[in-house]
Amino acid sequence: MKKSFIVKSLSLVVAAALYSSAAFADNEVVIYTNADEEAQVAMRHALDNNGFEGQYLMQSMGTSELGGKLIAEGKNIEADVLTLSSYYLDSVQSKDKVFKDLTFDHKTVNGSDTAYYAPILGVTGSMFVNTEVLKQDGLTAPKALADLAKHEYAGHISIPDITGSSTSWLLTQALIKKYGEKEGTDIVKQIEKNAGDHLEMSGSAPLKKLRAGEVAVGFGLRHQAVADKKNGLPIDYIDPEEGNFTLIEAVAVVDKGENTNPNAMKIAECIIKNARTELLQNYPVALYQGESVDEELKPKNSQTFPEKLTTELLVKHQKLVKGE
Repeated sequence: MKKSFIVKSLSLVVAAALYSSAAFADNEVVIYTNADEEAQVAMRHALDNNGFEGQYLMQSMGTSELGGKLIAEGKNIEADVLTLSSYYLDSVQSKDKVFKDLTFDHKTVNGSDTAYYAPILGVTGSMFVNTEVLKQDGLTAPKALADLAKHEYAGHISIPDITGSSTSWLLTQALIKKYGEKEGTDIVKQIEKNAGDHLEMSGSAPLKKLRAGEVAVGFGLRHQAVADKKNGLPIDYIDPEEGNFTLIEAVAVVDKGENTNPNAMKIAECIIKNARTELLQNYPVALYQGESVDEELKPKNSQTFPEKLTTELLVKHQKLVKGE
């Protein structure tokens, strides 16, 4: 009898624990994000330090992977909250009202606040060099993106492929705005030819090639090269003459009607209200009124593409570059 009582008691405890875990999981906010590691850390710090520790699950995906998933699944996506490039959010919302209007203030610098998303960070493109390899290869540092199309840089550069990484779109935008659609995309094609085997499907891969000493020059996200230089690596960054272009990543709450997670909006607000200070250390682009950025970290020649960024425009530029 005593043994039977103990077994029954243990069974009840286990059942209660499983029920509690299941109930908690039901309320857990699922966050899908395309943000890189530094941004994810900042968002986790904001959430954990403001009462949401253990109440969310954050899953990382590549920009095109998450964007494609959102386009395919819409409101049926598993995530309650998304952080993703704003052009994906805009394109999806314009076709199907997937996101709820935000219930908290988010006053941006330019005043063009969007009802259904709030920017979390701006990622900016730039060139960068491995100063040691540059010297070893007898090369001079490029001043303009168009320089990378010159024969002397063939085999010495690494850039992301526009069909695999939105980071490459920052390069394409800069060249098209400066030189026009035809000449600009011709320059991109020549740069890709010069990259050869170092044409990468990941936006962070070119900088990894530079760190390893495999190439002398690359293009990618500016803040990553800034951090490498600060950490003493032989990496320097170059703001190109054509300008530094920026992609905005933003947070949005999926509208699932009665099934919308009650904590999803609170999670989104917490990220915006509490993560920006840390995010600005790695992504020095002021997005909200009252924010200031270290002048030494700011891009020297910030530019904006004249057309609104959408997935349709990205596809158009991809086809132009690939000659389709």
